[in-house]
Amino acid sequence: MSLLQSIKTFRGGVHPLEYKDLTENLAFEVMPNPKEVIIPIKQHIGKDSKPLVKKKDEVKAGQIIAEPDGFISSPIHSSVNGVVVNLHKENNASGFPVEAISIKPNEESEVLRMIPLNPKEITPEEIRERVREAGIVGQGGAAFPTFVKLTPPKDNVIDYVIINGAECEPYLTRDYRYMLERPKEIINGLKLIMKALGVAKGAIGIEDNKPEAIEVMKHISADDENISVEVVKTKYPQGAEKMLIKAITGREVPPGKLPLDCGVVIQNIGTAIAISDAVIKGEAQITAALTVSGLGIVNPKNLIVKVGTPLKEIIEYCGGVTDKARKVIVGGPMMGTAQFDFSAPVMKATSGILVLTDDEINEHEQTACLRCGKCVEACPLNLIPTKLARYSQLEKWEEAELFDITTCMECGTCTFTCPANIPLVQWVRLGKQKVIQMQRDKKTA
Repeated sequence: MSLLQSIKTFRGGVHPLEYKDLTENLAFEVMPNPKEVIIPIKQHIGKDSKPLVKKKDEVKAGQIIAEPDGFISSPIHSSVNGVVVNLHKENNASGFPVEAISIKPNEESEVLRMIPLNPKEITPEEIRERVREAGIVGQGGAAFPTFVKLTPPKDNVIDYVIINGAECEPYLTRDYRYMLERPKEIINGLKLIMKALGVAKGAIGIEDNKPEAIEVMKHISADDENISVEVVKTKYPQGAEKMLIKAITGREVPPGKLPLDCGVVIQNIGTAIAISDAVIKGEAQITAALTVSGLGIVNPKNLIVKVGTPLKEIIEYCGGVTDKARKVIVGGPMMGTAQFDFSAPVMKATSGILVLTDDEINEHEQTACLRCGKCVEACPLNLIPTKLARYSQLEKWEEAELFDITTCMECGTCTFTCPANIPLVQWVRLGKQKVIQMQRDKKTA
């Protein structure tokens, strides 16, 4: 079978300009400590962590400074050696004020580590506990506490683990560089995930626009018959969990359900590396790997930075912005968040900082809906974005619920493909929030 014939994909999706050439050949650089780190106590889905430190406390890099509060929560570690200067509210990259711990670094370079464990002798329970202790959260964007994914309900039978190397968002090359620079750790992490779940079958999904990464990962996994490298079509949002599962396994995650409901656990490339480092090296998750790119940044880079580093210091480290810079986005251009406060800090799951110009944003005046159906054709979840957006505008929440508005994953394909330039995903996102709140109110009534 030829490579072309073996490429897998899903229905719908779009093909935005990639711009990956700006950074794909740039190896990771380690950025020096910032002047101050601002570490939010919530960097994950679930409950906020509980602070364990107070102002003027001395802390070590790798020290737990906020403990988990409940099952779906995660510990937070100091990313630097230094002194706590404040516990306060700070806007995060999503624009919400959150409780944060500010630390002024000193010159010490020592990092506290956990006792390294032997990956061949470690038990599934020890893997889960180490992942929990290391504060690892998903690197794909949602930042779900990883040990929770490794502890599925007993009635869910998991038989497949997928490592997501699609990296379908334009500009971002963090996962690509990881596959070239740390392939062994990716395989180690995958094997540990499989062991924790008692799964025999593992796969790494990579888009076909990354031939070098495909070659490297096939070579490093060649001796393991239980691990395959699956080439998937370059198309957005190929890296979304439901889309990647459909492409690789043919299984469909039902609306309102999770991947584990169809026997699959999916983790990001960076998450697999973090698990490997936590087990084999005893390292907590105190750094973030990210791409700084766009035509508006002077020196695009792939960076390893300390969690809590302010956006403005990263931008300065990359030479600042050009005269044509128009918008700064944290994440990718399709699902990322435009920034208004550059003091916001990098968090564990931050994947990129983009500085875009007018040419890249390409904004046009909104017109009336043309009834062309392009958004319907593009939607990978078979929704009707125009109808959902209209119900949201009219505040018809019950009708929006009937048309499965909560199923939307807010990928933005509808907005991207709309010739009338209607902000469909923004309207759907608003309606989705209202419907979820309506559902909660009904349950508590």
